[in-house]
Amino acid sequence: CASGYRVFSANSTAACTELAKKITERLGVELGKSVVFQASNRETRVDVKESVRGQTIFIIQTIPRDVNTAIMELLVMAYALKTSCAKNIIGVIPYFPYSKQCKMRKRGSIVCKLLASMLAKAGLTHIITMDLHQKEVQGFFSFPVDNLRASPFLLQYIQEEIPDYRNAIIVAKSPSAAKRAQSYAERLRLGLAVMHGEAQCAESDMADGRHSPPCVRNPTGHPGLELPLMMAKEKPPITVVGDVGGRIAIIVDDIIDDVEDFVAAAEILKERGAYKIYIMATHGLLSADAPRLIEESAIDEVSGPGLAC
Repeated sequence: CASGYRVFSANSTAACTELAKKITERLGVELGKSVVFQASNRETRVDVKESVRGQTIFIIQTIPRDVNTAIMELLVMAYALKTSCAKNIIGVIPYFPYSKQCKMRKRGSIVCKLLASMLAKAGLTHIITMDLHQKEVQGFFSFPVDNLRASPFLLQYIQEEIPDYRNAIIVAKSPSAAKRAQSYAERLRLGLAVMHGEAQCAESDMADGRHSPPCVRNPTGHPGLELPLMMAKEKPPITVVGDVGGRIAIIVDDIIDDVEDFVAAAEILKERGAYKIYIMATHGLLSADAPRLIEESAIDEVSGPGLAC
């Protein structure tokens, strides 16, 4: 290739193939020739069908439902290109998997850091992604990371596609999302509302560590010395800080996957007087029964650039 670079698709799913074709058409180059397949024993195999020696290679990889297979496809292809003497190997990964597992939970692990190390070991020298769950995730990598933003497209969509958007209010469905929501509100010159608390009897109560350490006095083995009693953290029922009455509520987030939180938030916003509810998210994973739950909920529309990926 006279241009010194090639573009490869790391799997044959419709979303990945379509994205790779659009990129190569825009660049005016041909898609690299390779075969990625699952052997009869479910092992991932990659055959690169052309020379890549001394070239810069871009690997396009979207993340379908089978996340772990997609990761192995990316790792095996990167290693195949590395051993074929590619000069640079750049992964184009719109949604970076395991990005939510970027903090320690009880006796768990920071899986995002593990994945970053695996990608580097496989031969990747750079990745291009979009709206990482936490910007600090970039610190896990030993090579450069381009974390692109979807906000310009979402802001344009709000202004052009939502009628009477001037009567809208930007909503953060949790305090942790308030910074992102505030950025949207400031650029659109709109008000901001923040939701706090959670639905009662949530299954995550035990998993998120709020009951650790246990609420008992533990003997330390030293006479006269006791650990202080630790109280379990509790969150109040969902409340809304801000007036949404008679407004269009626009919930902004980076990922919409399990939608129970969004559905519960929409119900509260409806009760508080919001007459239309939009959800704007970069990555629409929509796992399990998410589409059905959205259809049956108070949510009017879900939009975002990554919802087709």
